[in-house]
Amino acid sequence: MRVIDSRRLTGPSLLLDAPGAILDVQVDDRVRDRALNAWRQAAERLLGQVGWAGQRLATRSFGGGASLAFTAPPDALYAATEVNEAAWAAAWAQIDGQTPEREEIVAARLRRAIGDERNPNLIALREAARHRQLTFLAGEGLVSAGSGTWSQVWPSAELPRAESVDWLHVHDIPVALVTGSNGKTTVVRLLAAIASAADYAAGITSTDGVSVNGVSLAEGDYSGPSGARLLLRRRDVQLAVLETARGGLLRRGLSVDRAAVAVVTNVADDHLGEFGIQDLETLADVKMLVTRGLRPGAAAVLNGDDPRLRARGERLEAPVIWFTLEPEAPWLARHLEKGGRAAVYADRALILAEGSRRTTVARVEEVPIAVGGAARHNVANALAAVGAAAALGLPSDAVTRGLARFGTAEEENVGRANVMELGGVQVVVDYAHNPHGMAALAEMVAAMPARRRLVLLGQAGDRADTSIRDLARAALALRPDRIVLKEMDRYLRGRRPGEVTELMADELLSAGVPPDAIVRPGDELAAVRDALAWARPGDVLLLTVHQDRPVVLALLDRLRGERWSAGERIGR
Repeated sequence: MRVIDSRRLTGPSLLLDAPGAILDVQVDDRVRDRALNAWRQAAERLLGQVGWAGQRLATRSFGGGASLAFTAPPDALYAATEVNEAAWAAAWAQIDGQTPEREEIVAARLRRAIGDERNPNLIALREAARHRQLTFLAGEGLVSAGSGTWSQVWPSAELPRAESVDWLHVHDIPVALVTGSNGKTTVVRLLAAIASAADYAAGITSTDGVSVNGVSLAEGDYSGPSGARLLLRRRDVQLAVLETARGGLLRRGLSVDRAAVAVVTNVADDHLGEFGIQDLETLADVKMLVTRGLRPGAAAVLNGDDPRLRARGERLEAPVIWFTLEPEAPWLARHLEKGGRAAVYADRALILAEGSRRTTVARVEEVPIAVGGAARHNVANALAAVGAAAALGLPSDAVTRGLARFGTAEEENVGRANVMELGGVQVVVDYAHNPHGMAALAEMVAAMPARRRLVLLGQAGDRADTSIRDLARAALALRPDRIVLKEMDRYLRGRRPGEVTELMADELLSAGVPPDAIVRPGDELAAVRDALAWARPGDVLLLTVHQDRPVVLALLDRLRGERWSAGERIGR
């Protein structure tokens, strides 16, 4: 038995529709059901003894473990985690034949923890905001109602009485939630570019940071609730696009429950095994959580070419705007016959369809990130942004301008299929980090004219062996003449140095790659230098860059500034 993780849920989550607490445990499958039953009973007893008898409780089993979650007052979520931990301790003591701590003593201690954490003014403000159908956020020592330009923010320790707030001047700005296994950062950036073309002061959160109108406010991974709170409390933001990653959804739940649109790009094998998510069906359910954050009448924008999303979208109560690369699909015809909306790629054009009406938004040649249609994954990303813009009511001419402008400067979509000419070589820099993303990228690079092709690969150590092998095999679709395997020393995550590259090399060799076509020069920067040293005019290099991206991009910029040519020495 081992506790895997105990955490607060500040919003709706996989098991709950409200704030609460969840505990994940590792437990032998042979006793799991018995332990889970004892755990539920202990939790129900403790919830009653601390005065929370009306809270909702949910459980989930997975291979080798289980989770139990229950709703709790949002001003006592830390104490709620202690209640859950105490319930599990009592349950395991029962299963293991030990003498548990007396429940009346445990309950008294928990009641004190709840009393110390309680904040009646927070609850009153939250209820007042929810009554007015406004966004309410608490965290980082702050509490806020409304969002963006119309938000009001107070220190948690100095909250006003709800009746003293000037609610007439508290409103919400349009908010878009974007999730998926691949493409979400590109969709976030592209949708913000479209909003800017429509004269909105657009703010974004992503795995790269937080920015408003292209001006960076914070760098790092802000794709969770803390990034959402940081952005939505800024009064210079008129429209917000929030990258909503799987990790944040599982750790804390939804950050926003008043979104104007929710986008899900796709579902692919990535991060399986974390938080007890062990299969793609459950992962799809996690991604679809963003649709529970929609305000009434708001639409979900879903990838119709992903069978898991299509199955879930067809059961969704909210209206769905599909996006698809398959314009002749029968399911799409049925959707449109009913008056539905879709963003479709047909005859080399991005088209917004509604019922029988068709509006051409842009030709694919006018969308820089589509690389003339070769980057089909970015055509799909552009369609997702078109659908989201339609849901937000942004004017079609702004959508056209945003699509045409975005990607003309590398810094607009750093690390996402950036194509540059360097010394007679075409260099593609991308963040591809799972088999699905690599397959899409390999398809694009395979379509580019090349004398020879090279791919640089690496992977974090927390992926399963099969996922690491699948990533290596997916890269073979670009028909590489050389494969450079890099060490990601800051992402070993429990593996020994060299273990990940050994797995990749073994998979490549088993697929028939000649041994002399595979090299392992060391860390990311060393691997990039090796790739450049090998390159000659007419070659195409696909560099998947992760941990040292700023350093790698700086090297490429320096070489361009020096007018370096392939075959020349690369200085330090």
